[in-house]
Amino acid sequence: MTLTTFFSGGSIKRMAELRADAARLASTLNDSNTRFVAVWKSRCLVHGNAAALLKRAELGETWQPETGIYLGQLDAQHIFAVELPDELGDNGPGEVAFENFRGILGDLPEDDAALLAYAKGMVEWHGRHRYCGVCGLPNLSLEGGFVLECASPKCGHRSFPRLDPAIIVLTIDGDKCLLGRQVRWPEGRYSTIAGFVEPGESLEDSVRREVKEETDIDVGKVHYMGSQPWPFPTAVMIGFHAEAVSKLIHRTDGELADAGWFTREEIAAGNIVLPPITSIAFRLIEHWFDGWDGPRLAELNLSGDFSRRTGERT
Repeated sequence: MTLTTFFSGGSIKRMAELRADAARLASTLNDSNTRFVAVWKSRCLVHGNAAALLKRAELGETWQPETGIYLGQLDAQHIFAVELPDELGDNGPGEVAFENFRGILGDLPEDDAALLAYAKGMVEWHGRHRYCGVCGLPNLSLEGGFVLECASPKCGHRSFPRLDPAIIVLTIDGDKCLLGRQVRWPEGRYSTIAGFVEPGESLEDSVRREVKEETDIDVGKVHYMGSQPWPFPTAVMIGFHAEAVSKLIHRTDGELADAGWFTREEIAAGNIVLPPITSIAFRLIEHWFDGWDGPRLAELNLSGDFSRRTGERT
């Protein structure tokens, strides 16, 4: 069974074939029916409990049209993402209208959350690639914002949207699962083991290395469960269940303040706070936890809000 995860799917058609048609894109950008997802300082614009889709005139005069990123088609409307400048104009959305994206996730429909994650991810990729990584000259936005090309004809280096692949794994030993608490988390908050994939590693190798590095537990069989785009800032979480072949925990690399084996009964007792229900970490735990005759994990209201982790980007 493959997990269904928050941010995945979404109803927008990405219309990749339109990105290379510069004339049609320009016409679409000026179409009165086109709508815009505005991002400001990594914050998103929400009206009520839905993603705000603005008309061009509602963006204000400080926005530069050439910075628009074509996201695709939603129903009959074309959608662009735009990053508004730090100094907002008087005739566009005000600062108070923008919300911390992580903080509003629980209130958004899944399709709206997926759209905002898509827009935020593309805007932030542009922000990190303003200049050519080869020669240092400015990059030019091409193909609807999905290609950034060096302005120097002699260089011509092209950059494409990138995600950081990270594994996330629930290690299981019979009726117990392995959970850890990161150093910066408050007491009682636990989650699955996770880490970025390193060059030259398969996903399975990364699972075994991360679990070993953080807990000294050896892992045998590894089972793929699902994936989740994770826009904090731009990762894709690749989820696994893994079978433990050792049991004694040693926190070897200093990333965890605590780690332990937890039974379903111990989790159900409410002694720990689990990851937010919107995360793949929760879904990995839930898939294992619900394999008993007791209450379902989602019914127990044990998930927490991870939006205020010290030092974590939003």
